[in-house]
Amino acid sequence: MNEVTPLQQLGGLLSGLDLLIVASAVLFLFVISYIFGRQEKNTNDFFLGERKVPIIIACLSFVATEVSALTIVGVPATAYSENWEYLQFFIGSAAARILVAFLFIPVFYKFNCTSIYEYLRHRFGAETQYAGSIFFFITRLTASGVRLYAACLGIGIIVGWSLTQSLLVFTAVSIAFIAFGGIKAVVWAGAYQAIMFFAAGIALLLYLYFHIDGGISTIWQTAGQAGRLSLFNFDLNLNDATTFWAGTANAFFIGLAVFGTDQELMQRLLTVQTRRKSQNAILLTIVTALPILCIYLCIGTLFFVFFRQNPNIAEPAKAKEVLSYFTANFLPSGLKGLILSAIILASIDSPLSSLSSSFVMDIYRPLIRKNATEKHYLAVSRIGVIAFGLILTVIAFACQPIENILWFAFQIISLTGGATLGVFLFGMLTNRKINRGNVAAMITSTVSMTVLLVLKHYEYIGLAWSWLIVMGTIMTFSISFILSWFMEEKR
Repeated sequence: MNEVTPLQQLGGLLSGLDLLIVASAVLFLFVISYIFGRQEKNTNDFFLGERKVPIIIACLSFVATEVSALTIVGVPATAYSENWEYLQFFIGSAAARILVAFLFIPVFYKFNCTSIYEYLRHRFGAETQYAGSIFFFITRLTASGVRLYAACLGIGIIVGWSLTQSLLVFTAVSIAFIAFGGIKAVVWAGAYQAIMFFAAGIALLLYLYFHIDGGISTIWQTAGQAGRLSLFNFDLNLNDATTFWAGTANAFFIGLAVFGTDQELMQRLLTVQTRRKSQNAILLTIVTALPILCIYLCIGTLFFVFFRQNPNIAEPAKAKEVLSYFTANFLPSGLKGLILSAIILASIDSPLSSLSSSFVMDIYRPLIRKNATEKHYLAVSRIGVIAFGLILTVIAFACQPIENILWFAFQIISLTGGATLGVFLFGMLTNRKINRGNVAAMITSTVSMTVLLVLKHYEYIGLAWSWLIVMGTIMTFSISFILSWFMEEKR
């Protein structure tokens, strides 16, 4: 018997209209890659787009990267199985964007950074730069592996592919797209992806609404009585990660770490011409990201009401599969293709460009090959995209045992994000200078937070994981500050 290929499986599960929508959505990405990639001549083009990207495009690309598959797949699952308390995180996130706009962005433009970890070299020295870049590799590869897993999980359920098939196909597409197009293709494609996330979310929301009896009042009553509309939790409980205090503090520090000290998102903001335009771009993301988040939370709530009204219909085996399960089994032709396109685009929006830029600018160029040509560095950048793409695939495959992919991604960032954020804040808020001591502070902080998370996991302590990035940031800052009095280096 002949083996059925993934393409044949796809054709058997989707209608011709669905296939046309998916093919057109992916084809348009490669059109963008061709248009913007054919003029890449050096690393300035490949990583910064010559700083000629319009503000609105940088904003939408930033939002698309922030949203990713974790929002499309993970947020509806959280609202479906829990409530709306995740929205509390946006308050801290919005505050973090404001601080990043006025504290971090001016510094990066002042030093004309291609990789933001170049700032650490200017401020402290090479060792701190290398440490910052390595911590970025660890954090971004792990968190993005979870994102890729979330996207491929959704794709696999909708089209009937195994996780391995989905990972291999869409990692190959991501590598081809980013290796050729560079950051300009990534940024412009991100704007297109954000628009698709809006369109798919609104279409699914309307479909669900018109297939639930009783309208808004019934939805409100059914979800409210089940506790699915709970938004604020003001309990003074340090052991609960979902309280307003823990959630807001966590989101603020994670926002600073992700928006301000993570090359993946900051790279988008560095592609615009001036500091002021970059600041306007990140401030604009506040009013752009919130509607997308609310749309996908509403979708999760409507999933819950739909299944309550139809008890004869089997619910998904796992909450994290609810969006894909509903898409595969209940959506009509056309809308199924639109939702699948959004998830596929989320899987293609990977961190490969930022990982490659950090590797080339922070590690390869200063340590391995100092005086090569721009053509050589551009070639290495594209090889880096391929290598990091393969590493991401392995990490994503290892994420299968994870139940709540949304919270897991935040936990990963909480472990290492505080170390990186602490050293950046130490550089920006003090005039103290230390180099190797920063590395010691970052390692100590990360090891300490990892130990606390393990103790929390095995219930030896009750501290909520959402406080880890707060503690890690304070610990890194404090250790660096104290060591600077004993190990201060001459400027």
